[in-house]
Amino acid sequence: MTTAIGIVITDHIVAGRLEDHRLTAKPLRFPADPAEPDALAALPPSELVEILAGQIAYLAKTDPKPIDAIGVAIPGIIRDGVVEDSPNLTQVKGMRLAHDLKKSLAARSIATPVHIANDADAIAAGVAATHGRLEKLTRVWTIGNGIGYGRWPYAEGVWEGGHITVTLDPKERYCGCGGIGHLEGIMGYRAMRMRFLDLEPEEVFANAKHGDQRCLEFVDLWHRALAAATASFIHIAGPGRFYFTGHNVGYVELPRLRAHIESMVKMTPLQSFSLEILPPDDEIAFLGAGVSALWALTQ
Repeated sequence: MTTAIGIVITDHIVAGRLEDHRLTAKPLRFPADPAEPDALAALPPSELVEILAGQIAYLAKTDPKPIDAIGVAIPGIIRDGVVEDSPNLTQVKGMRLAHDLKKSLAARSIATPVHIANDADAIAAGVAATHGRLEKLTRVWTIGNGIGYGRWPYAEGVWEGGHITVTLDPKERYCGCGGIGHLEGIMGYRAMRMRFLDLEPEEVFANAKHGDQRCLEFVDLWHRALAAATASFIHIAGPGRFYFTGHNVGYVELPRLRAHIESMVKMTPLQSFSLEILPPDDEIAFLGAGVSALWALTQ
């Protein structure tokens, strides 16, 4: 039996204790009130570490069995336990998260190995685990304030799919990282708010359903951008199954998305792809963080 603690940091923090890839204790959430979507944006890194350590210590005490691994998933470029960049959590850029968390846990007499992963990669691991696909390539788009691209099994690389270039239009400057023409600059929630200063993203998609021409054109652009990024990964790594999840996955229209991808992927060996929407699920996310941490022990 393997035991792990998985934690995922997005616009909130959620943590759970796992045994053999199953949740064994009630998950912990910060902030407790889901109506505080920006609670982490201004949180100092030191406070973030203390919150994580506190959640881990609490979950470790719920059962006397020892914890084999602790997995933490966070948006951004993650290498060797360091958050090299995180456009949607700018205060953690350069943070030695693994080192700082181990130090805080040591003060609580916890010496369990800590593994830091990208949040989208963790979700891909969680999806693979729940679908019995740990031995197969699993790719996931997470659609929310930012856009994440996760893959399992883990492969060395950056994999910042949300920042893939999908247009050469120099006016497309809405990505949080400052780059021009990025997928996240079209699809990201924050980017949509910047683009439509007179409408919320929910209103844009609602107006499109009622025939508003400006909104209709944007919704089609939104899907074409996602299709372009997906087609790029099909051309690089081959076809297969792509999952779509996240807080804003409800905006995805699979027939429209598939039609756009089919217009971009014309080589017959690459056309055997499939698309599936998954409701956003925190449990899948921290399950994947735990799976990633346990996998890291074997490397």
